[in-house]
Amino acid sequence: MKFVDEAKIVVEGGRGGNGCISFLRLKYMPFGGPDGGDGGEGGSVWAIAEPNLNTLADFRYTRRFRAAAGAHGQGSNCTGANGADLDVRMPLGTRIFDLATDELIGELLRAGQRIKLAQGGHRGLGNPHFKSSVNRTPYKATKGGEGEVRELRLELSLMADVGLLGLPNAGKSTLLAAVSAARPKIADYPFTTLYPQPGVVSLGAGRSFTMVDIPGLIQGAADGAGLGIRFLKHLQRTRLLLHLVDVQPPDGGDIVANIRTIDAELQRFSAELMRKERWLVFNKTDLMPELEWRALVEKAVRKLRFKGRWFAISAVTRRGCDELCEAAMAWVEAQAVPRLDAAAVESAAAPDRETPSRQRATRPRRDDDEPVPNKDLGRPVTRSTRSRRPPAPKRPRD
Repeated sequence: MKFVDEAKIVVEGGRGGNGCISFLRLKYMPFGGPDGGDGGEGGSVWAIAEPNLNTLADFRYTRRFRAAAGAHGQGSNCTGANGADLDVRMPLGTRIFDLATDELIGELLRAGQRIKLAQGGHRGLGNPHFKSSVNRTPYKATKGGEGEVRELRLELSLMADVGLLGLPNAGKSTLLAAVSAARPKIADYPFTTLYPQPGVVSLGAGRSFTMVDIPGLIQGAADGAGLGIRFLKHLQRTRLLLHLVDVQPPDGGDIVANIRTIDAELQRFSAELMRKERWLVFNKTDLMPELEWRALVEKAVRKLRFKGRWFAISAVTRRGCDELCEAAMAWVEAQAVPRLDAAAVESAAAPDRETPSRQRATRPRRDDDEPVPNKDLGRPVTRSTRSRRPPAPKRPRD
């Protein structure tokens, strides 16, 4: 199935049911008055996040979504049934825009999250709502309102823990296939990867993270060269970036220049993306002796003045891949654990003491006290059954 990360749809809320004009007529009640029921509310259209979806391909053929209309009111004060809501399932990471105003309606970031896309029409009122002292037989009812109609634009940004980027033929797809169950297309020519490819890297029971591979970038990608930068949006929600570098470029280029080319394109796309945690991964170390590739890698790191972590691997032979995945897993787990500052820890450890101004003096409870419900506070209070002062004797009348 082709990967689709953009789509345009039309959503329409259900129409509200009409109110009814009816009058009660019984054998011994010829003038029973109006008894027309109200119509039902129209159904609304909702977007719901589905974790089992990873593409917007379902919206290539089905582009219009309409909720059910409300039923009309009937006699004997019978209200029409409400129209059923329509749930439109979308993958996690979908951003929903109003096509007319380009306003961001919402983002689906967690499983089961719901966002209302179109409001259903309101119900119509029956003729009992228009009865008055001067009009006891109203022949008037209102129609149900029309449902809201909106044209929407959907953009999918894959939610992954680790993202891969680099020049074409840097070995991104080979690394993804080596460490996960994903099977992306791998070939010896540039731009083999035409769309983002996600995968899950499992390191044991309960230890796994998601990795996404995007098509390669070249110089001038921000201006539309190659496949452009339209797929860089899939890296905006990743927490860790792995920049793959070919230690022996096929064109004989300088690896330092290649790294700076990718940095320039990222800077032009988004400064926030440049501030993410990024590691350098030097790939294809199996093509030369260890002394040669180690000298090239250390020289490049010194020349770039790179302060982050770097790794040297061979995705074909899987040399160094396990160490890279373990380091990435540890980093992802460390980011998921909330950290408390020293003040919060001290306040949490200190006992809860009440200030003298807020301390309340309470008398000891007596044996003859009985609980009396207190309606204002919602909890029982005590009241003594012994009177503090005897009642005064009644004076005899003269």
